[in-house]
Amino acid sequence: MKRREFIKASGLLAGAGALGGLGGVAHAKDKVTFKFDSYVSETAGPSWLDRWFLDQLEKRSGGVVKVRRYWAASLNKVGEHLPAVRDNTSEMSLISPGYYQADLPVTRGLEWYFRMNRADALLQVCRDVYGEFQPLRDEWEKRHRAKVMYWTNWNYAPLITRTPIKSLDDIKGKRIRGYGVATDVIERLGGTAVPMAAPEVYTALERGVLDGVYGFDFITAVAYKLHEIAPHFTDIGDGPHAPAATVINVDAWGAFPAQVQATCNELVDEIYGGQYSTIMNKVLRDYVKKATSEGVKFHVLDDAQKQSAKALIQPAQVNNWIDSVAAPAGIDGKRMQALIDQAIAKHDAKGTLLRPSEIALQA
Repeated sequence: MKRREFIKASGLLAGAGALGGLGGVAHAKDKVTFKFDSYVSETAGPSWLDRWFLDQLEKRSGGVVKVRRYWAASLNKVGEHLPAVRDNTSEMSLISPGYYQADLPVTRGLEWYFRMNRADALLQVCRDVYGEFQPLRDEWEKRHRAKVMYWTNWNYAPLITRTPIKSLDDIKGKRIRGYGVATDVIERLGGTAVPMAAPEVYTALERGVLDGVYGFDFITAVAYKLHEIAPHFTDIGDGPHAPAATVINVDAWGAFPAQVQATCNELVDEIYGGQYSTIMNKVLRDYVKKATSEGVKFHVLDDAQKQSAKALIQPAQVNNWIDSVAAPAGIDGKRMQALIDQAIAKHDAKGTLLRPSEIALQA
């Protein structure tokens, strides 16, 4: 039963190809209908914000807007959503850059760990850099014909393991599933990174193929019941996890009536103005309560261990992007990272969204 529940949660639904021909924004007597297409389930971390946006857009439009929602890769498979938006076969989608590393080299400059503290502040950082660094906007809007409606992220990603992690030494040699730049963190901390699609993780843990998981945000990990096999959730001091973007095809956006565009912009302002924090604070607290009741053990590395981990990751991680990704692609990586540093200095101290371990300690 647990296995079947996981498969259901991961949502790899059959027959997605049959829906592939539904393209374009539909207008009829001032009605606007479009598709929102996500590779994750509606209970995954960023989905809570996406659902709020879509619900409010329909509500505030007074019935003008109707969104057809396709969750959990039910329309396009993992890795197909960026080209689907580019080609306008799916007008709007959640995009996680780690799945498109070759297609989003500039955006990869926003992916790092051990550089800031709060997930709500990461939204502000991404927004500022998108507004100030033209190559980042061009990558989305010109290369992929996708307007970033709003930046989002996967809040926090504890190190999830079958056995307790009390120090960095406990990570060495462990086989840990990674995602995107999280694989680099695992390797630098002495673990063995194992690339693996999310729907395979539960079974791999169950069979002992994996010792742990990293780069799986807390909410999604609990929703996918990974804690049934790996109940130890450790805060290693890495900061917020995995920036992502909810994007819309530029032609679809241009076809929206002015009032619908205005409503979208109003909602985006509310997201950056605190709505993200309000939504995620409640969800995180609910999931901490659920996780604790179902046997999750929260751990936090001490400050000395966190500093040792940070020294292994930064600035090596950022410098590697500058040298091996930005430079070959003709990107001014140093300028982009300087803008990021400025944005972090401006926003991070104002962030308020607690990590799951911090919430657990308050209970």
